[in-house]
Amino acid sequence: MCRCTSGNLADVSEGNSLLHGQETDVFADSGYQGADKRADAKPCHKRHVAMRPGKRKKLDKDNNPVDALIDKVERIKASIRAKVEHPFRVIKRQFGFTKVRYRGLKKNTMQIKITKIPASGRQ
Repeated sequence: MCRCTSGNLADVSEGNSLLHGQETDVFADSGYQGADKRADAKPCHKRHVAMRPGKRKKLDKDNNPVDALIDKVERIKASIRAKVEHPFRVIKRQFGFTKVRYRGLKKNTMQIKITKIPASGRQ
């Protein structure tokens, strides 16, 4: 699925529409906090949303074993997200999406959909 939205639309507002319903777990960065509380949320899967960076920095990993465990869980979440983000890097680098182009949403959406076709064959 490919969805393109304007830059002023928050990630959390589109997050639930990206799910097809067959997921058992959803991993997301901290921009999707609160997505499970929205009206269009699907309660059938478990969400693993990253902790906000400022909150994670405040953890006392050296003196508090619970905080150290929380930090370890956050590292695992980040490693899973990194594996998912890699195909997007391939598309951006190999198909020239390293710089933002101001052409309009309709033209940019079509360009993304066209370049997604050869990128999906690479995996």
